Amino acid sequence: MLGRKEELNHLNELYNSDCFEYLVMYGRRRVGKTTILQKFSEHSNAIFFPAREKNDALNLEDFSKVIQYHFDKNFIASFISWEDAFNYIGEKATEKIAVIIDEFPYIIDENPSVKSILQHVIDHNWKKKNIFLILCGSSVSVMESDVMGRKSPLHDRQTSTLEIKPFDYLESSAFFPEYSNEDKLLAYGILGGIPRYLEAFDPKLSVEKNIANKIIRNGAYLHEEPDNLLKAELREINVYSSILSAIANGRNKVVDIADYIHEERTKVSKYLITLQTLRLIEKRIPCGDKETSKKSIYVIKDNFFKFWFRYEFTNNSYYAMLGANDASKEIMEDISNLMGDVFEDICKEYLIRLAKSRKLPFIPYHLGKWWGTNPTLKAQDDVDLLALDRTGKKGVFVECKFTSQPMPYDEYEDLVMATQAFPNLEEKYLWFISKSGYSDSVVRQAKEDGAVLLTIDDLFEF
Repeated sequence: MLGRKEELNHLNELYNSDCFEYLVMYGRRRVGKTTILQKFSEHSNAIFFPAREKNDALNLEDFSKVIQYHFDKNFIASFISWEDAFNYIGEKATEKIAVIIDEFPYIIDENPSVKSILQHVIDHNWKKKNIFLILCGSSVSVMESDVMGRKSPLHDRQTSTLEIKPFDYLESSAFFPEYSNEDKLLAYGILGGIPRYLEAFDPKLSVEKNIANKIIRNGAYLHEEPDNLLKAELREINVYSSILSAIANGRNKVVDIADYIHEERTKVSKYLITLQTLRLIEKRIPCGDKETSKKSIYVIKDNFFKFWFRYEFTNNSYYAMLGANDASKEIMEDISNLMGDVFEDICKEYLIRLAKSRKLPFIPYHLGKWWGTNPTLKAQDDVDLLALDRTGKKGVFVECKFTSQPMPYDEYEDLVMATQAFPNLEEKYLWFISKSGYSDSVVRQAKEDGAVLLTIDDLFEF
């Protein structure tokens, strides 16, 4: 299994505790939760139960089989109730044991009382035992509200929580050891950090060929994956798909999205909250602004959804006539437009890694894209990435360029001019990250100013 060292270490630390532990583990579909739990189970005394979309009686019967085979190597009959099954574990747990229930929302969807039953068992039985309980689920909203929420009987019973997040660009690059650094970033820009999507690409094929074979071609696993995931999670798929398509094609404010899909703004706002819960989109504000900023925009957080709704969803019928290979060529001709925003996110991940390694001038308190009015220009301006320290006296200004030509001098000047929108900063640092290097004039000026010039190869040196 690639990656997930920190997550496995976290599980092992809890398992090695000498008292009762209860972990709530969650994350969006395909992010690799089950793989992590299976890997952890290989080296621990664990009961691993994957719940299914079955009725309550069948899930209880399956759970009964798993725990009876674990303790007694034999299955006699299903327990009459979940409480009997949980108490049976408490009686049999004479040594450290991990009890893992994967996709717990399937159980409580059919029988919500299991939450109260489990709460009672924890309080009156398991807390005295050396049991490590893990409840895992892909429905982030259910795990956050129905399992951990204030109205849940299990509220505040957990001793730890763990959200499994997608890989960043560097972790994702391990799936393509033979790719150039540029192609590794392209693959990440197309697939994002979801392990299941990364595994779908053939590392021996080019990026272009993988797009044709693994996404565009009818019947490929990734061909309808976003549509299938939305159907599994939501109703009114057409509205959600239209919203994602609008954002993927540059409409990122509520009013613009609503106008584009011909829906009421209040309805769009509610749907956007749901998509945020699914970790598919995120609301962004200019770096350093308050959460209530009226400048907020929405972006697709998942790279593959961003790619799919920009290309496949919008051009499905056309690609079907064009053919997968030619469609892939056409996509590659436009890919730099997709990668513009993606590369800014990649550079942000890079700065986060630098900050954790104490390789930035300071630890950022705010980090992200900035846009707003530049009083010097008396016009709107933006900075690809801005890092501000906690005191508001220091700032790192970053220009990110994923273009086929060396960065020209006017781009350098633009960033210098953007720094004037922050007159209160006492220390200003200029950083540039360019795929294709820099013009000679930029190199000379950067040396004079003490600016940092980086290429994509620098992003992989950790």
